Amino acid sequence: MSRYFPTADECGHHIVFGSTPIRTFAGDHIQLSLVDIPADGVVDWHSHPNEQIGMMVAGRAVFQIGDEEKTLGPGDFYLIPGGIRHRVVPVSGPAQALDVFYPIREEYK
Repeated sequence: MSRYFPTADECGHHIVFGSTPIRTFAGDHIQLSLVDIPADGVVDWHSHPNEQIGMMVAGRAVFQIGDEEKTLGPGDFYLIPGGIRHRVVPVSGPAQALDVFYPIREEYK
């Protein structure tokens, strides 16, 4: 495995919330997660101590973060501070988002 150019097969692969595949890669301090939410999938209410920042890559999704809600599409950014409850629901089809976590989520390596 190249430290600098991992292949998709060398990344972490997980299924979260029953039907949502994620592919992850971590450096020494930060972690990326490519999330593919199926049309009928939901990233249900949860929180974690890690700060999360991300961008929608494809599709549209309703993000509920704390007491705010907004529909996001490709190129839109979001910030989820550690400890804040959040939920994501795709709108009219699948959605893809790229997340960055700090610190690294060990369970997603």
